[in-house]
Amino acid sequence: MVKKIIVTGGNGRFAQELKKIKSRYKFIFKNKKQLNILSLRSVKNNFKRFKPDCVLHLAGLSRPMSIHDKDINKSIDLNIIGTSNLVKICNEKKIKIIFFSTSYLYPGKKGNYSEKDPLLPWNNYGWSKLGAESAVQMYKNSLIVRACMTEKPFLHKSAFSNVRSNFIFHDNFAKIFIKVINKKGVINIGGKSQTIFQFAKKYNKKVKKIKSRGEFPLKMDMSLKKINKIIKK
Repeated sequence: MVKKIIVTGGNGRFAQELKKIKSRYKFIFKNKKQLNILSLRSVKNNFKRFKPDCVLHLAGLSRPMSIHDKDINKSIDLNIIGTSNLVKICNEKKIKIIFFSTSYLYPGKKGNYSEKDPLLPWNNYGWSKLGAESAVQMYKNSLIVRACMTEKPFLHKSAFSNVRSNFIFHDNFAKIFIKVINKKGVINIGGKSQTIFQFAKKYNKKVKKIKSRGEFPLKMDMSLKKINKIIKK
């Protein structure tokens, strides 16, 4: 049973929302200077000092998406090698790892993707997260969360009306996540399937409607049957 969780990327957007949640878990939030995922020594020293029974791995490189094309070395280091380092030490110390992946691993062509569907990322960010997932999948004391979430309020002035997704705000995502901490395997987590414009319009009446012409695949939404079943229990 998980009790003490050390969190990488402790200054990130989702971590800030997680700090607001009251739960039975003790979270120890560490920023990139305090816990450097590219340094095995830094990881080992943190594990030795805090003695966690779980690592929540939020650190990594996400936006801007263009960075994964412009600087693949940085993308590989922070998303693939950093995650692999954590998996190695978790395996050595017999500590659970929870890894936040992304819905971008799914091809985006048919929609309603279940956790067992084949993966085929459609951009370099997705590939970097798939590389990370590969390491985590090798270690069975793990949970992979394929996430689809965004900041509140919706940051963009326009939204795709022909792209289906599972956007949910970080604060609501955090409330769901707390309920799966002791699970293992892979779980999709997000909001209901709808177009990005439909999601954004509810919170910003001025958001403009645009259409994807290849920038995003059109059917990115995931099946949430597994997480809904867990929540109902």
